Amino acid sequence: MESSIPDGAGTSPPPIPLEWPQDGDLTLEWIRAMTATLDWSSRNLPPSDLPSVLPIPVLQRLLLSASNILHKEPNCLRIDVQDCGDPSATVVVVGDVHGQLHDVIFLLEDAGFPSESRFFVFNGDYVDRGAWGLETFLLLLAWKIFIPHRVFLLRGNHESKYCTAVYGFEQEVMAKYGDRGPQVYRRCLRCFEGLPLATVIAGSVYTAHGGIFRSEAAAPPLKRAKGKKGGRKKAAASGADKKPLVLGSFDELLKARRTVLDPPWEGSNLIPGDVLWSDPSLIHGISPNRERGIGLLWGPDVTEDFLKKNNLKLIIRSHEGPDARDKRHDLSGMDHGYTIDHEVDSGKSVTVFSAPDYPQFQASEERHNNRGAYIVLHPPDYASPVFHSFEAVRPRPRVGAYYNFEEVIDSDEELDLGSARPLTDASADEAE
Repeated sequence: MESSIPDGAGTSPPPIPLEWPQDGDLTLEWIRAMTATLDWSSRNLPPSDLPSVLPIPVLQRLLLSASNILHKEPNCLRIDVQDCGDPSATVVVVGDVHGQLHDVIFLLEDAGFPSESRFFVFNGDYVDRGAWGLETFLLLLAWKIFIPHRVFLLRGNHESKYCTAVYGFEQEVMAKYGDRGPQVYRRCLRCFEGLPLATVIAGSVYTAHGGIFRSEAAAPPLKRAKGKKGGRKKAAASGADKKPLVLGSFDELLKARRTVLDPPWEGSNLIPGDVLWSDPSLIHGISPNRERGIGLLWGPDVTEDFLKKNNLKLIIRSHEGPDARDKRHDLSGMDHGYTIDHEVDSGKSVTVFSAPDYPQFQASEERHNNRGAYIVLHPPDYASPVFHSFEAVRPRPRVGAYYNFEEVIDSDEELDLGSARPLTDASADEAE
């Protein structure tokens, strides 16, 4: 599928500013208007003018309304598609979108909007690297508020304080909302904390941003090696790989504490970090993910064990774009927006990545030129993924990066946790 900007798009401004509906209920028409307004604004106004289009009261209402919904959802959502009353209902699964607003708008139109018979699962990484992370996240929150029982937003590893401090989202919010930026950013972080970690679709499909997770009951907590300063990789290399690692259970996943700004990479409560940061491998077994310094690597035998143990047929995860896969010659590249990583007796493990022509900003003229993709799951068992690959919307509006992409070019580069600066406006602390 090819995608492009229609002739004359962006020339006529939609009604601005956006106003919250008087009766308090979002409608499809309101979301369409929001989409058109954000699209037009991205092409015609400087980022600092966003408050004139999306005023603080409306933005706060979006964040608070969505946060109240998200925080009530369990860590792992059971999506019973068969009970929706429509035997032909489908599920769309979307991977990383990384602030590429125009590609998200295209994807929603191409796949068909969420409805009573069309479920959506978004697999995290809504922000960072791309220039419209805030608009992208808010648009998806609006869909969640409008149809919460059909739209499910999962957490990605970039929905954290340390990633957003390094890869641009924090700086993006400050540039767009100025003095109110710290308050907006803090409320976004609160929403991030509430995002669920995983879904099980139709009893047969497990989705999570990174992948599988360990049993914390099977091994003592990891601790940083004495005499060595904070590096997640140092901790992983200093004995973590000597501890027995076994698959965790869904009961353990449900009990994990997800409401942390930065999922821990040592100590207790390691399951959230595993779910958000783990990667598949062709090497059998489970081992610490040394490249990332957090999470796990798991082989096809573990996929088989996980599927069989939980009576599942398919794992859908995201987390790896073309830059990450360029270094992993054991697995397929991300040129088409998806890969089939493991095929075992009980089913498959696949990766879907929904940000085409990624990353938006690159240090060299050579680009990956990857396609994005989304997955559609059909009845009766919803376990046979149909991949829909698409090109990036071109041309993108001209805009500057919000992070130093010339230095932060490696998606697997270890993040310095100390770089996540404290918020500068203490008075913004959870005003809601």
